[in-house]
Amino acid sequence: MNIKSNEILCIGEVLWDRLPTGAKPGGAPMNVALHLSAIGLNVTVASSIGNDNAGAELKHFLENSGVATNYIQTDEKLQTSEVLVHLDENNNASYEICEPVAWDNIRLTNTLEEKAKRAGLMIYGSLASRNQETRNTLLTLLENDAVKLIDVNFRKPYDKQDVVELLLEKTDIVKLNDDELLVFARWHNKITDNEKELVKWFASKYNVQMVCVTKGEKGALLYNEGEFYEHPGFKVNAVDTVGAGDAFLAGIVAALLQKKQPEDALAFACATGAFVASKAGATPKYDMNEIKRIMEQ
Repeated sequence: MNIKSNEILCIGEVLWDRLPTGAKPGGAPMNVALHLSAIGLNVTVASSIGNDNAGAELKHFLENSGVATNYIQTDEKLQTSEVLVHLDENNNASYEICEPVAWDNIRLTNTLEEKAKRAGLMIYGSLASRNQETRNTLLTLLENDAVKLIDVNFRKPYDKQDVVELLLEKTDIVKLNDDELLVFARWHNKITDNEKELVKWFASKYNVQMVCVTKGEKGALLYNEGEFYEHPGFKVNAVDTVGAGDAFLAGIVAALLQKKQPEDALAFACATGAFVASKAGATPKYDMNEIKRIMEQ
């Protein structure tokens, strides 16, 4: 992965996850940024919060975590996003996402455009593009020579084919889970039980350089430059799966930026995801020693 600078820009939703155990900061782009920052990388979040207590607390949390908030806008009309998180008997999460909220209205500003032009890597998802304003802002920001990575991150009913395929046209790297991969296959009547064949089809169909498929407790698969790499995952006692995929993504980005071999990057990413799944909420305090212990299993 050749990138022009070490600046990483994460664009999209910042919010409060209302879990059965209480409120935790969340939103996939913010989670990824927090993990990348904890690993020691130069990362910025672009988003929007409401002019309310929830927004002020979220901003305070980010500043305390060492993540710059210069590109988090304040919306005077829309409130800070909150998501109701429901856990099943295996502690897998489902989400109830309110709308409209502040991050539906991320405005295109000159300073944000300049920031995007300086970025070597841009990370974004499909959820924040559910409404027109943020979608237009993101599509404009993606018109540059940064490496672009999408975390598909489908959340019903915001899993529209026309929206995500518009974003994929501008994307170099795709991270998605095995269920999301099957959604793309159904859209195009691609019927096969061979997962690797499906991944190769996906990479060719959308003209992307790298595809990473997470498979929950079964690990993950990476397709890069025509080669497949697989990892069976690490066994941990899951507290909840909120943010585990975001941690996985941060792990693989960090490892690849550090020029690790794809198989080593995949192992580190799986361990990072497992670490977060073993804790409450999406952004537990980072512990590299514990991640190393997981890898030594």
